Amino acid sequence: MEQYGTILLFAIPFFLVLIVTEKIYGYYNGINHAPIIDSVASISSGITNSLKDVLGLSIVILSYSWMVSNLALFHQEATVLTYGIAFIIIDFYGYWTHRWAHQINLFWNKHAIHHSSEEFNLSCALRQPISNFLNLFSFLLLPAALLGVPKEIITIILPIHLFLQFWYHTRYINKLGFLEYILVTPSHHRVHHAINPEYIDKNHSQIFIIWDKLFGTFQAELETVPPVYGITRPAQTWNPIKINFQHLWLMMTDAYRADNWKDKLTIWFQPTGWRPPGFEEKYPIPKIENVYDFEKYGTANSNTLIYWSMTQMFATLFIVSYLFGSIAKIGTPAIFIYGAFIFISIYSYSELMDKNKQSLTWEVIRCLFGLGIIFYYGDWFGLNTIIPFGTYLIIAYLILSVVMNSYLIRNNFGTKKQLNTSNH
Repeated sequence: MEQYGTILLFAIPFFLVLIVTEKIYGYYNGINHAPIIDSVASISSGITNSLKDVLGLSIVILSYSWMVSNLALFHQEATVLTYGIAFIIIDFYGYWTHRWAHQINLFWNKHAIHHSSEEFNLSCALRQPISNFLNLFSFLLLPAALLGVPKEIITIILPIHLFLQFWYHTRYINKLGFLEYILVTPSHHRVHHAINPEYIDKNHSQIFIIWDKLFGTFQAELETVPPVYGITRPAQTWNPIKINFQHLWLMMTDAYRADNWKDKLTIWFQPTGWRPPGFEEKYPIPKIENVYDFEKYGTANSNTLIYWSMTQMFATLFIVSYLFGSIAKIGTPAIFIYGAFIFISIYSYSELMDKNKQSLTWEVIRCLFGLGIIFYYGDWFGLNTIIPFGTYLIIAYLILSVVMNSYLIRNNFGTKKQLNTSNH
């Protein structure tokens, strides 16, 4: 928990620098593949995911520690070879968990958030799930356990393997010659994120593209078929917490409405998107029929809403960074109270981004919760020891946030002024 929080303290600024660099590059080339409002939603999703992982809010059904302790055929020392073996096995594990997330209804719920952006840029790489409370696929690491790869190596390689998937979420890097035959490249991953019929459910590999070629899921990017991004049942919200459970809610609702027990019980393991016969007509939900002719979500926003949303994101990054760097000092159960505050914060300001007037209710709840924390603990989890008057800064921020939320709602989210239809 504490170790992963420390890793994230270094990773977050690195990712932000690359995201800003991509934005600046697009700006000076007259291209906007990274609207600010979309990037704020993506980074906010990344915050929720990293917070879930740091707080350990997941359960592993079959732990790697148990497998290596009870099933190892050999004893491996920590060598370069051992790290290499671990990396390849984790990549194999990643391919199959990724593929099943695309092909099985229940598992799509935890992955839909990653594909929910209708853009393709570095920030959308941070759209990671919070709904994966159960890890059902750790058995795929059995080869590493049989070979006796120490659990410490797996623990190190897993976050490295994840971070290495960040760079290829961009439109600005063209095909990379011979590397296209070895690695997952931006071209390969553009195909994966596309909803064009030619590209759906292709290129599930995470580092080595060889898995797709071995198992028949490879598709090259075609010059004649420009990728179109998003999900065919669009999220239609910037709220990452809502997106994380949209598909699950649909399956639960369909299972409840289904007339026979077979459909109620099998809907979870049907191919992704399957609904009981006749439900598309009886209980229609928005779906993109023509990928070349649909309106992207939330493209018209006032400058005030855009920049305030960005301010909220940076404030939340500061608050969550303090948590990651102070886990041991804050301790339990306080870190979970802190985590709840951050989740409420992101829910609140992303509801405002959606132009939902009920966001003010959430903002007031957040303000009262934050003030209650300060009243109970006497300060903001020891922030004053690092920043003089830090607690007063938090109080001022909470009050300002309520005022700004109220102002934006009263002024129709800034639409009394000219809208910005490109989101910058």
